[in-house]
Amino acid sequence: MRKALRWLLALTVLIGTLSTAGAATAAQPEATDIKDRLLSIPGMSLIEEKPYPGYRFFVLNYTQPVDHRRPSKGTFQQRITVLHKDDSRPTVFYTGGYNVSTNPSRREPTQIVDGNQVSMEYRFFTPSRPSPADWTKLDIWQAASDQHRIFKALKPIYSKKWISTGGSKGGMTATYYERFYPRDMDGVVAYVAPNDVVNKEDSAYDEFFANVGTKECRDRLNGVQREALVRREPLEERYQAYAAENGYTFNTVGSLDKAYEATVLDYVWGFWQYSLLSDCDTIPADAKNATDDEIWNSIDTVAGFSFYTDQGLAPYTPYYYQAGTQLGAPTIVFPHIEKKYIRYGYLPPRYFVPRDIEMKFQPRAMRDVDSWVRHNARQMLFVYGENDPWGAEPFRLGKGAKDSYVFTAPGANHGANVAGLPEKQKALATARILKWAGVASAGVEANPAAAKPLAKYDSRLDKRGAERTLRP
Repeated sequence: MRKALRWLLALTVLIGTLSTAGAATAAQPEATDIKDRLLSIPGMSLIEEKPYPGYRFFVLNYTQPVDHRRPSKGTFQQRITVLHKDDSRPTVFYTGGYNVSTNPSRREPTQIVDGNQVSMEYRFFTPSRPSPADWTKLDIWQAASDQHRIFKALKPIYSKKWISTGGSKGGMTATYYERFYPRDMDGVVAYVAPNDVVNKEDSAYDEFFANVGTKECRDRLNGVQREALVRREPLEERYQAYAAENGYTFNTVGSLDKAYEATVLDYVWGFWQYSLLSDCDTIPADAKNATDDEIWNSIDTVAGFSFYTDQGLAPYTPYYYQAGTQLGAPTIVFPHIEKKYIRYGYLPPRYFVPRDIEMKFQPRAMRDVDSWVRHNARQMLFVYGENDPWGAEPFRLGKGAKDSYVFTAPGANHGANVAGLPEKQKALATARILKWAGVASAGVEANPAAAKPLAKYDSRLDKRGAERTLRP
């Protein structure tokens, strides 16, 4: 009997101790330091923290399923960054559609709303690549699901409004995310986002190149491009020496000859993508009488002879895989160059992806997104550059779109932004972004013309411009 009583007393004390410990644990305050809060998210780990005045900046890994439809079939580490200002501010969700920068930066909407910024590296861009890589799991729905899962993980910390954004392929990414998860974001700002609805119909690009800029500038560019093919033999000898000196190879594209022609055919496109009409003075005016050095240097400066090497293509394998399976890719003609000088023409994405990676095009993917945007866009802003080739096939809005806009910045290239819009459009776009983010003042709501970015320009954080690659 005494043993039973002693056992019962001991059990009571033990239960009391556990209850007290549980109560003490429950009474402990939640982590208040933003780093601790971020790292309390299951699957989140710290790579590094970098200081920046007025912010906390974290480079993180987040564990993602390789296949969001079958989460049990393996995971990979996806790199993200968080530029933390204050959890009472709105948050901008940015992706460029490629690798993520590990240095603090602030995209235009982040400056406008004076908020936090979460940036995501697109799946399959190293190091955010599953191993082994099942390339069939690289599609726009899987990537949108990556964003959705990151958003859900961070929303309890950043509980205010969210705006998604991105430029070029990042603008496409923000649009696809909205299509598949339209309830996540409170607004979308998509910059210079191509919309290749019908992959085999590319006449809009041909029309663009026939009219862009001035005739004088077009003639200069066309002359240099043609002359580079006329002088193919001596310039390819130079290319061969250049490749040997740098250890470049051409297994993926197939040959140095194909790589040379692909680079030359990118030349005019590349100029308008990244240069302005005022830069035409840098192009040789009389190509036929220009030296080989002048032709080579002009092509190399604009298009880059290193790109179509194996070493240049490797970082972009995920992009070309997507272009050849869902996104589509333009094919243009060159009426100013005789057929005898063009051996291959504009090569499709298949030539830029290693042959051991299978590819099959899905024509319905872009048609679905285009139709959804036309009929269902809500609080979406698309910004294009007048002289940007990638804007030749833009997103368009239909009768079903609400509080959504498509604006074009005059004379702008692939770096077009809200700041470069005409004054009325700039004010309206800024006012809508502030409204969507929940930080528009009463004065701005009453008078959109008064809308301005809430954060002062920071020359380090706000240094912008499209990544210099001829991909979107």
